[in-house]
Amino acid sequence: MNDDDDAVSGWITFAAIVLCIAGIMRILDGIYAIRADERVPALKDQFLGDQLNRYGWLYLLVGVVLLLSAFALVQRSQIGRWVGIVAGAILMISATGWLPFAPVWSLIYIMIGVLVIYGLAAHGGRLEFPGQNSQAGS
Repeated sequence: MNDDDDAVSGWITFAAIVLCIAGIMRILDGIYAIRADERVPALKDQFLGDQLNRYGWLYLLVGVVLLLSAFALVQRSQIGRWVGIVAGAILMISATGWLPFAPVWSLIYIMIGVLVIYGLAAHGGRLEFPGQNSQAGS
């Protein structure tokens, strides 16, 4: 295994771990919002309105998608790579609605999404993942 293989493996592992942690965080955010079930007047003009539990269900769904993509990446699936890229984008998009209310956390979620997308797009496109032996030449 050379340095390039280590870099690929490192980025894939990084993306899987980060997506798993972000998924757990989104699920916890979703559970909190569903249980709070209150109106937030500042959200009146937002896409999902001012009901906090609507955002909770959305974040619960996003969290599940993030966790599933993390598990697919652990399996070194190319489909998992593309699902991970989409999940990173979903993570970033879902954070933008909260920028006015929780700017630090929103920016952290956006940064995590950018790093996941970079890692999977730049380093996850190899035909062979480290540790897998391909018989491409036979």
